[in-house]
Amino acid sequence: MTVGIGVIGTGAIGRDHARRINQVLGGAKIVALSDLNLASAEAVKRDIAPDAVVLRTGEELIASPNVDAVLVTSWGATHEQYVLAAIAAGKPCFCEKPLATTAAGAKRIVDAETAHGKRLVQVGFMRRYDAGYVALKQAVDTKIGAPIMVHAAHRNPAVPEQYVTPMAIHDTMIHEIDVLRWLLDDDYVSARVIFPRSAARSHAKLRDPQIVILETAKGTIIDVEIFVNCHYGYDIQCEVVGEDGIASLPEPMAIQTRLGAKLQNDILTDWKDRFIASYDVELQDFINVAAKGTAAGPNCWDGYVAAITSDACVLAQEAEGRPVAINLPPRPALYN
Repeated sequence: MTVGIGVIGTGAIGRDHARRINQVLGGAKIVALSDLNLASAEAVKRDIAPDAVVLRTGEELIASPNVDAVLVTSWGATHEQYVLAAIAAGKPCFCEKPLATTAAGAKRIVDAETAHGKRLVQVGFMRRYDAGYVALKQAVDTKIGAPIMVHAAHRNPAVPEQYVTPMAIHDTMIHEIDVLRWLLDDDYVSARVIFPRSAARSHAKLRDPQIVILETAKGTIIDVEIFVNCHYGYDIQCEVVGEDGIASLPEPMAIQTRLGAKLQNDILTDWKDRFIASYDVELQDFINVAAKGTAAGPNCWDGYVAAITSDACVLAQEAEGRPVAINLPPRPALYN
């Protein structure tokens, strides 16, 4: 079966996902496109998906009989309405993060999918598909004993002037929030944020860097350094300290040179290069399972927990280092 996929939102990530589906992956084809900017959708049709039809609204796309599954890659504030419409139509849906821009919105999606009674939604937390994180999880699960501590870092070379302090959580650390919970098979119970002195490349509306400290239900302590003006490159680090040993996220493959009296290797500067392969793997997983009329991978509950946790972390930014509780409702049986 070839899965007919409709893409809602044809900006940079929507265009790139359309390219993957039509030119790299197997088992699916782009059959419909929609974007508020019709010229953008027409450009993707011209360049990538010539057989696709361009539709005016996401709702029209979801209702199309030719669309078997939906990709939501539109502006974040629209995700909730389109995911809810896909669930109502009974169609598998891949939603780029965030699942919704509020925890309440994510909860409405959880409730809708639970009422439907079957998994239909995959959330775009691609790090779970990164080969390095997959290997790290295997080591955590089988080699180093019970986790005690995690030390992690998320460093960007630079961010634009409109990037402000809460975005370090909602836009940057959101990936660590999901992948560390998956890595440890544990839930968070509290968050604290502490700030060292601001880096010179920061600005009045951005406190950078910052350190987020999370405590889990099993008692593991996690510290995540977020430094979005580190200048030297895009650098993702993760070390898990267990009862019997330590496991670290491997560095991306790079050629090491001995040149000019220096031993060195390049450091990536773009997140798209660091995780490009994981995008291919996650979308192929979605296609494979969507062909069966369902979904796998990161689910709506994961998106909801990420929203609750990120909201708590933003509150902790204003709490002068004091802990902020992270309270989760009971997990629905659909997601156990």
